[in-house]
Amino acid sequence: MATTASEITEIIKSQIESFEGQSESADVGTVVEIGDGIARIHGLAGCMASELLDFGSEVYGLAFNLEEDTVSAIILGDYTGIQEGGEVRTTGRIVETPVGDALVGRVVDPLGRPLDGKGSIDTKESRPVDVVAPGVITRKNVDTPVQTGIKIIDALTPIGRGQRQLILGDRQTGKSAIAIDTIINQKGQDLTCIYVAIGQKESSVAKLVATLEEHGAMDHSIVVVAGASSPATLQYIAPFAGCAMGEFFRDNGKDALVVYDDLSKHAWAYRQVSLLTRRPPGREAYPGDVFYLHSRLLERAARLNEDNGGGSLTALPIIETQANDVSAYIPTNVISITDGQIYLETDLFNQGIRPAMNSGLSVSRVGGDAQTKAMKAVVRSLKSDLAQYRELAAFAQFGSDLDKSTQAQLRRGERVVEVMKQPQYQPLPLVKEVVIIFAVTSGYLDDIPAGKVREFERDLFRFMDSQHKQLADSIAESRAFGEETEKQVRAMLDEFKKTVSFEGKAPARTGDASGQGGEPGRTDDTTGQAPPDVASGRDGAEAGTDVASGQDGASSRTDVASGQGASPSPAAPKSQK
Repeated sequence: MATTASEITEIIKSQIESFEGQSESADVGTVVEIGDGIARIHGLAGCMASELLDFGSEVYGLAFNLEEDTVSAIILGDYTGIQEGGEVRTTGRIVETPVGDALVGRVVDPLGRPLDGKGSIDTKESRPVDVVAPGVITRKNVDTPVQTGIKIIDALTPIGRGQRQLILGDRQTGKSAIAIDTIINQKGQDLTCIYVAIGQKESSVAKLVATLEEHGAMDHSIVVVAGASSPATLQYIAPFAGCAMGEFFRDNGKDALVVYDDLSKHAWAYRQVSLLTRRPPGREAYPGDVFYLHSRLLERAARLNEDNGGGSLTALPIIETQANDVSAYIPTNVISITDGQIYLETDLFNQGIRPAMNSGLSVSRVGGDAQTKAMKAVVRSLKSDLAQYRELAAFAQFGSDLDKSTQAQLRRGERVVEVMKQPQYQPLPLVKEVVIIFAVTSGYLDDIPAGKVREFERDLFRFMDSQHKQLADSIAESRAFGEETEKQVRAMLDEFKKTVSFEGKAPARTGDASGQGGEPGRTDDTTGQAPPDVASGRDGAEAGTDVASGQDGASSRTDVASGQGASPSPAAPKSQK
């Protein structure tokens, strides 16, 4: 420690010699007008578009409109402390958010500030929230699946890593449930998930986070929240911030999935800030660049080639429709940007079909490229079975005299619909999806009462886990379904059907959808008439009362075409066996 004047003088001289001054330039402006989260500022001649502006007291804004004499800024946070005449400084930084592995498992706002009460987040890197999407030359074909664990989606509208798949439907039809199940199913799949909640109630988001924690999904997830009580500004930048967090993993050769829940509220927030900043309104009062808003967001989802790391970012945007109107402005905009859509119908949901996916209007433009060989091998006839069933069911309600082929197609289609039903928070591994889809498309469930299909599926999975685990492991490892594997699966299904019996089950299995190989004289429950063996009570007293009369809730036979319960008919044809 220096004690004399000469020593102190030498220290000061050495510090002056080593001093390197750095000049800092900043535009300084004055707040002219403030209100509704919008500030008009005079004097920021060198301000950049989307630049962060410092209003002091840890309050920042985003330069939104660059006008001739003023700059309109949207405030990121509480604007009540800003007053007219206050000083505003430019920061030289475009609005950015923290990124990195430290965010995994946390709940944050769009600016990376923690909301879960688990302390600060130590991130070493930040990225601009709005950047240019990767070019075509840097991209690669989508050929690796994102296994959602939902049978009907993995079979009919598969999602690939790097794809943009829209989920749309009316409110309360299970749109978020599909996204949550997909996130839960990524446990151990080396896929980081980012869930962006836009304009949702904070209580709903808290429940969602608790669900993810309960199923161990927060270990590979980030939740970005701009709730209903957040300013429209934060709701506007929330999906861009979530996308930037996902791009960190994509650009480092990893795979990420980002869910935007939902972009309807995002468009509302953008419309609000645009009208407040006096941008001219267009169709439905949305600004003219609302299409560009979503296109530049969703185009950032991509799978990069090996020269650029080989990482991927998959996007699952969610859109809420009004009264099933898919031709509205925002839905048609996002449909034209994405690589396919999963359309959920209110009527199907109310009928108890969950997920309530309309297989006719839902499509994946990536298709079989995003499926494993095992899944492709078993879904060849699935979509046609569903389409034929719905067409025949619509016509069958006008008459009860149906030929055997039509009855067989109705029987097959009804079982397919039952198999495609799936409870929430119960995604299935690929092996179980493949086996149950193969079983229903090959006719192994044609003789099982529709009300017993869920029970059949549950017992089959238990049987496979206990007796044929080696076969399941083989399919999971190879992800293929060759002739030898098919023989083993058929042998397992035959063995399983010999060891179990279901009330009301018919004595033989229908061979195919044409009606060949089954019992020739059997009348299916879809015609409204009970099979003769059940109606006559020869299959047991319980089956005769429950199934034939349609009084039992789980196993009652309901006419799918006409909606009327099946009942025994005195004119029921005799069995030809």
